[in-house]
Amino acid sequence: MRQTPQNVSPMSNEGRNSYVIRHLTNSLLELLAVKPMGAVSVSELCSHAGVGRASFYRNFDSKEGILKAYVRQIFRACIDACEKSPDRSLHEMIRILFLHYEEYRDFYSLLNRRNLVGLLKDVIMELCGPKPEYFAPEAYAAAFAAYSLYGWSEVWFQRGMLESPEEMANLFKNQGL
Repeated sequence: MRQTPQNVSPMSNEGRNSYVIRHLTNSLLELLAVKPMGAVSVSELCSHAGVGRASFYRNFDSKEGILKAYVRQIFRACIDACEKSPDRSLHEMIRILFLHYEEYRDFYSLLNRRNLVGLLKDVIMELCGPKPEYFAPEAYAAAFAAYSLYGWSEVWFQRGMLESPEEMANLFKNQGL
Protein backbone atom coordinates (compact mmCIF):
# COMPACT_ATOMS: atom_id res chain seq x y z
CA MET A 1 0.00 0.00 0.00
CA ARG A 2 1.31 3.40 -0.93
CA GLN A 3 1.62 5.77 2.04
CA THR A 4 -0.43 8.94 1.90
CA PRO A 5 -1.26 11.55 4.53
CA GLN A 6 -4.62 9.78 4.97
CA ASN A 7 -3.18 6.36 5.88
CA VAL A 8 0.03 7.25 7.72
CA SER A 9 -0.07 7.70 11.46
CA PRO A 10 0.80 11.22 12.55
CA MET A 11 2.85 9.66 15.36
CA SER A 12 6.55 9.11 14.95
CA ASN A 13 8.01 5.63 15.43
CA GLU A 14 9.13 6.76 18.86
CA GLY A 15 5.63 8.00 19.67
CA ARG A 16 4.06 4.73 18.50
CA ASN A 17 6.54 2.66 20.53
CA SER A 18 5.85 4.78 23.60
CA TYR A 19 2.12 4.29 23.06
CA VAL A 20 2.53 0.50 22.68
CA ILE A 21 4.77 0.21 25.74
CA ARG A 22 2.44 2.31 27.89
CA HIS A 23 -0.65 0.36 26.82
CA LEU A 24 1.00 -3.05 27.23
CA THR A 25 2.28 -2.06 30.69
CA ASN A 26 -1.07 -0.71 31.87
CA SER A 27 -2.91 -3.72 30.46
CA LEU A 28 -0.56 -6.22 32.07
CA LEU A 29 -0.94 -4.50 35.44
CA GLU A 30 -4.74 -4.52 35.08
CA LEU A 31 -4.75 -8.21 34.15
CA LEU A 32 -2.36 -9.13 36.99
CA ALA A 33 -4.74 -7.50 39.42
CA VAL A 34 -7.26 -10.25 38.65
CA LYS A 35 -5.16 -13.27 37.62
CA PRO A 36 -1.64 -14.71 37.90
CA MET A 37 0.99 -14.10 35.22
CA GLY A 38 0.76 -17.67 33.91
CA ALA A 39 -2.94 -17.21 33.20
CA VAL A 40 -2.30 -14.13 31.01
CA SER A 41 -1.55 -15.03 27.40
CA VAL A 42 0.28 -12.71 25.03
CA SER A 43 -2.80 -12.73 22.80
CA GLU A 44 -5.05 -11.69 25.68
CA LEU A 45 -2.58 -8.99 26.73
CA CYS A 46 -2.33 -7.57 23.21
CA SER A 47 -6.11 -7.62 22.78
CA HIS A 48 -6.60 -5.88 26.13
CA ALA A 49 -3.95 -3.27 25.19
CA GLY A 50 -5.38 -2.77 21.72
CA VAL A 51 -2.05 -3.52 20.01
CA GLY A 52 -0.85 -6.26 17.69
CA ARG A 53 1.35 -9.19 18.66
CA ALA A 54 4.08 -7.86 16.38
CA SER A 55 4.13 -4.66 18.44
CA PHE A 56 4.51 -6.72 21.61
CA TYR A 57 7.45 -8.72 20.22
CA ARG A 58 9.06 -5.63 18.71
CA ASN A 59 9.31 -4.14 22.21
CA PHE A 60 9.58 -7.11 24.60
CA ASP A 61 10.88 -10.66 24.73
CA SER A 62 8.37 -11.72 27.37
CA LYS A 63 5.58 -10.53 29.65
CA GLU A 64 8.16 -10.36 32.45
CA GLY A 65 10.16 -7.98 30.25
CA ILE A 66 7.29 -5.51 30.47
CA LEU A 67 7.47 -5.53 34.26
CA LYS A 68 11.27 -5.27 34.30
CA ALA A 69 11.12 -2.26 31.99
CA TYR A 70 8.51 -0.64 34.23
CA VAL A 71 10.59 -1.30 37.36
CA ARG A 72 13.63 0.23 35.62
CA GLN A 73 11.54 3.26 34.65
CA ILE A 74 10.15 3.94 38.11
CA PHE A 75 13.41 2.99 39.83
CA ARG A 76 15.19 5.68 37.81
CA ALA A 77 13.44 8.38 39.88
CA CYS A 78 14.67 6.69 43.06
CA ILE A 79 18.24 6.61 41.79
CA ASP A 80 17.99 10.25 40.72
CA ALA A 81 16.75 11.17 44.22
CA CYS A 82 19.72 9.35 45.75
CA GLU A 83 22.15 11.10 43.42
CA LYS A 84 20.65 14.54 44.15
CA SER A 85 20.50 14.07 47.91
CA PRO A 86 22.98 16.25 49.82
CA ASP A 87 23.11 13.49 52.44
CA ARG A 88 24.80 10.53 50.72
CA SER A 89 24.87 8.35 53.84
CA LEU A 90 23.76 4.73 53.57
CA HIS A 91 20.98 5.53 56.07
CA GLU A 92 19.58 8.20 53.72
CA MET A 93 19.91 6.01 50.62
CA ILE A 94 17.95 3.21 52.34
CA ARG A 95 15.32 5.72 53.47
CA ILE A 96 14.96 7.03 49.90
CA LEU A 97 14.63 3.49 48.54
CA PHE A 98 11.84 2.61 50.96
CA LEU A 99 10.13 5.96 50.28
CA HIS A 100 10.14 4.92 46.63
CA TYR A 101 8.55 1.59 47.53
CA GLU A 102 5.87 3.41 49.50
CA GLU A 103 5.18 5.76 46.60
CA TYR A 104 4.57 2.71 44.37
CA ARG A 105 3.02 0.58 47.13
CA ASP A 106 0.19 -0.76 44.96
CA PHE A 107 2.59 -1.90 42.24
CA TYR A 108 5.04 -3.59 44.61
CA SER A 109 2.16 -5.18 46.53
CA LEU A 110 0.91 -6.58 43.23
CA LEU A 111 4.36 -7.99 42.42
CA ASN A 112 4.49 -9.58 45.87
CA ARG A 113 0.96 -11.00 45.62
CA ARG A 114 1.78 -12.55 42.22
CA ASN A 115 5.17 -13.90 43.38
CA LEU A 116 7.00 -11.65 40.93
CA VAL A 117 9.26 -9.76 43.37
CA GLY A 118 12.20 -11.69 41.90
CA LEU A 119 11.98 -9.36 38.90
CA LEU A 120 13.04 -6.58 41.24
CA LYS A 121 16.25 -8.49 42.08
CA ASP A 122 17.28 -8.47 38.43
CA VAL A 123 16.78 -4.71 38.18
CA ILE A 124 18.55 -3.98 41.49
CA MET A 125 21.50 -6.11 40.36
CA GLU A 126 21.55 -4.37 36.99
CA LEU A 127 21.48 -0.89 38.52
CA CYS A 128 23.41 -1.36 41.77
CA GLY A 129 25.25 -4.67 41.49
CA PRO A 130 28.79 -5.52 40.40
CA LYS A 131 29.96 -4.58 36.92
CA PRO A 132 32.48 -6.60 34.85
CA GLU A 133 35.05 -3.79 35.08
CA TYR A 134 35.04 -3.78 38.91
CA PHE A 135 38.06 -5.13 40.77
CA ALA A 136 37.33 -7.95 43.23
CA PRO A 137 36.80 -5.87 46.42
CA GLU A 138 34.50 -3.43 44.62
CA ALA A 139 32.59 -6.26 42.90
CA TYR A 140 31.96 -8.14 46.15
CA ALA A 141 30.97 -4.98 48.00
CA ALA A 142 28.50 -4.07 45.24
CA ALA A 143 27.07 -7.62 45.24
CA PHE A 144 26.71 -7.55 49.03
CA ALA A 145 24.91 -4.20 48.94
CA ALA A 146 22.61 -5.13 46.02
CA TYR A 147 21.61 -8.52 47.40
CA SER A 148 21.11 -7.02 50.86
CA LEU A 149 18.81 -4.36 49.43
CA TYR A 150 16.88 -6.97 47.52
CA GLY A 151 16.57 -9.28 50.54
CA TRP A 152 15.41 -6.51 52.84
CA SER A 153 12.96 -5.31 50.19
CA GLU A 154 11.50 -8.76 49.65
CA VAL A 155 11.01 -9.40 53.36
CA TRP A 156 9.43 -5.95 53.80
CA PHE A 157 6.96 -6.70 51.00
CA GLN A 158 6.17 -10.12 52.47
CA ARG A 159 5.59 -8.60 55.91
CA GLY A 160 3.03 -6.20 54.42
CA MET A 161 5.25 -3.10 54.30
CA LEU A 162 4.60 -2.47 57.98
CA GLU A 163 7.68 -0.43 58.91
CA SER A 164 8.12 3.14 57.70
CA PRO A 165 11.03 4.08 55.42
CA GLU A 166 12.69 5.76 58.42
CA GLU A 167 12.29 2.60 60.51
CA MET A 168 13.77 0.51 57.70
CA ALA A 169 16.76 2.83 57.41
CA ASN A 170 17.27 2.65 61.19
CA LEU A 171 16.97 -1.15 61.19
CA PHE A 172 19.57 -1.35 58.43
CA LYS A 173 21.84 1.02 60.34
CA ASN A 174 21.44 -1.01 63.53
CA GLN A 175 22.77 -4.06 61.71
CA GLY A 176 26.15 -2.36 61.57
CA LEU A 177 26.09 -2.29 57.78
